[in-house]
Amino acid sequence: MVARPEFSLKRDAWGRLVYVGGGEEIVGVVPVRAFPIAAPEEGLSLVSPEGHEVAWVDRVADLPAELRALVEEELASREFVPEVRRILKVSTFATPSIWTVETERGEATLVLRGEEDIRRLPGGMLLIADSHGVQFLIRDAGRLDGASRRLLDRFL
Repeated sequence: MVARPEFSLKRDAWGRLVYVGGGEEIVGVVPVRAFPIAAPEEGLSLVSPEGHEVAWVDRVADLPAELRALVEEELASREFVPEVRRILKVSTFATPSIWTVETERGEATLVLRGEEDIRRLPGGMLLIADSHGVQFLIRDAGRLDGASRRLLDRFL
C-alpha cells in the first residue's frame, strides 16, 4: 500500500502551484527532479520560491493521481529536452557548427559552439547544449544509424 504524502498541492487563481502542508501554504513551489535524465521518475523535490526544499518525493508514481497530475503538468511546462533520433547534417566539422537533427518532436536546428557542449552521461547517453541553452538528448549513441554516428564521431 502506498502511503499518502503529508502535503497537498493546488493551483491559485494565477496558475501558480501552492504547497499545503505542516500548517502552512507556500505559493509558487516548483517541482525539481533530482536526476532528470538518468532517473526521471525517482527523486523529486518541491522547492519554494526562495530555493528551499519543502517536500521530497521518492517516486513520482507513488503520488496520488491528483497530485501526480499537477506535478507532471508543471514539469512538462518547465522541462524541454528533445531526444535526437538522427543527425541529418552538420554545416562544418569545425565549431561553431549548425546541426540539423530529427527528434521525437520533428526536425530541429541547433548551433554547437564547441565540443565541450557535448556531455557524456552514464549508459551511453549524450547531452548536447545548443547556443540558446536548449538541451538535446541522445539516449544511446550506439543505437544511432551509421550516418549519424559518423557525424557525431567527428565531434567526440
